[in-house]
Amino acid sequence: MSVISSHDATQLLHETRVERESDAVGLRARLLSVAERIGFPEFQRHNMALVASELASNIVKHAEGRGFIQVWQQPGPTLDLFALDHGPGIANLDAAMADGYSTAKTLGKGLGSVVRLSNHCDFFTRLPNPPPVRKWHGTAALARFYHRADWRLDDVGIYSRSLADERYNGDRIFIFQDRVCMRWLHADGLGSGQMAQEATAPLGGALLTGESPVGVLKAADDQLKKSRGAVALAGELRYGKSTVEIAGVGDLHAHLIDLDDPDNKEQLVFAPGTLGREFKQPREQRRWFIRRGMVITASDGVRRNWDAGTFPGLFYRDPQLIAYLLGNIMGRMSDDQSLLVATVGADQKEQ
Repeated sequence: MSVISSHDATQLLHETRVERESDAVGLRARLLSVAERIGFPEFQRHNMALVASELASNIVKHAEGRGFIQVWQQPGPTLDLFALDHGPGIANLDAAMADGYSTAKTLGKGLGSVVRLSNHCDFFTRLPNPPPVRKWHGTAALARFYHRADWRLDDVGIYSRSLADERYNGDRIFIFQDRVCMRWLHADGLGSGQMAQEATAPLGGALLTGESPVGVLKAADDQLKKSRGAVALAGELRYGKSTVEIAGVGDLHAHLIDLDDPDNKEQLVFAPGTLGREFKQPREQRRWFIRRGMVITASDGVRRNWDAGTFPGLFYRDPQLIAYLLGNIMGRMSDDQSLLVATVGADQKEQ
């Protein structure tokens, strides 16, 4: 597998605010146009349109039209529908995903049809907190469609969105994955706009030349000498050993979550400075997970003041669903935003 760049492979293609079921008309048109251009067959495009309608209907019926649906392209190419609402949540999510279940006196086909018609899906819901606590509550849904059944990026979620959804994005995530490990470089070019994007564009090669996370950062530093510079972190997950190694320079943040004890979240701090300019020598930080763990890295365009209690149960969900939810709720619209979510466990790939 070659190095994947979030700039080329990850893109928010469309977002629709859903206040009434007719709002799904424009969403379906854009979705079908993109799917046809990528080469999805007619039966998959038909399934996508049905899923989009069901997700919109659920927002209208159960969240009083307080929500939106996004269309994302991901590596593969893969098309995702992500729906997020600010409704009352779902008290019994397992029952809601079964055909025939309804709390709105309808046929109850909604979430059950999403499960059947998509190649992969996942859901997360949160009920309201008792007053006076005010936190997000509602339901998030991910419906994924693969263009190629024989290729996918495993156990990884990516969120990348530019400031005000402009053309240029200085945040960039590079990923290399095989059966033994996953290596990634998460970079944030100083400032925003075209110059920030140009600074981070050539850094993917550092993943193949650096023999360790610190080596990757050294290679990236060499490439950034004639640019405005960037902050970055590099990491490596070893599947068979359930280990993660991370090194970084600057104000990106990383969170390590042991899925046997998700309340025990560790946030890593990195060396100060800027690659391509001046920085304190980074050091590698290694952690072991007993069985299964999760790593989340993010640029400073994503707020870091969250923990497992903010989204109880979220970190057992699909990494891509987690990335979309955190990006949309915790993202700062005054900056480029990017997130990588990855799981590692001894049951993955290499045994």
